[in-house]
Amino acid sequence: MAGLYYEQFHVGQTFKHDIRRTVTEADNVLFTAMTHNPAAIHLDAEYAKGTEFGRPIMNSAFTLGLMVGISVGDTTLGTTVGNLGWDEVRFPRPVFPGDTLRVESTVVELRDSKSRPQNGIVVFEHRAYNQRDEQVASCRRIALMLRSPAAQAG
Repeated sequence: MAGLYYEQFHVGQTFKHDIRRTVTEADNVLFTAMTHNPAAIHLDAEYAKGTEFGRPIMNSAFTLGLMVGISVGDTTLGTTVGNLGWDEVRFPRPVFPGDTLRVESTVVELRDSKSRPQNGIVVFEHRAYNQRDEQVASCRRIALMLRSPAAQAG
């Protein structure tokens, strides 16, 4: 199992995820169309030429999903019950088609679940950076995690 159980996390633990992803215009158009977001800044190159960016920018919901998705293999793959929420979602810089993103995650809080003793809650801070090491996104993700089989038995 790639993900970690609740007991395997500690506050301050940082993951520098190996997976990187170059985002494309096709990603942007497909995601934007699939989510029914008609914002011209994502879909219309002529419109985008007249903006401060001069070209289309990636859909921020795509960036958020990619940032969290890249983190899953090292942290929660197969060991999470589900996400309880995202807080403090930020996009300090735009992401453009052709940018290559990398992600780092830090455990910022651990707590027992009051309603589900077989689970614990882990709060992650995820940060995405482009190829110039500029931070382009961040969020806090609250995950309901499985306890290890040994912890559940004893």
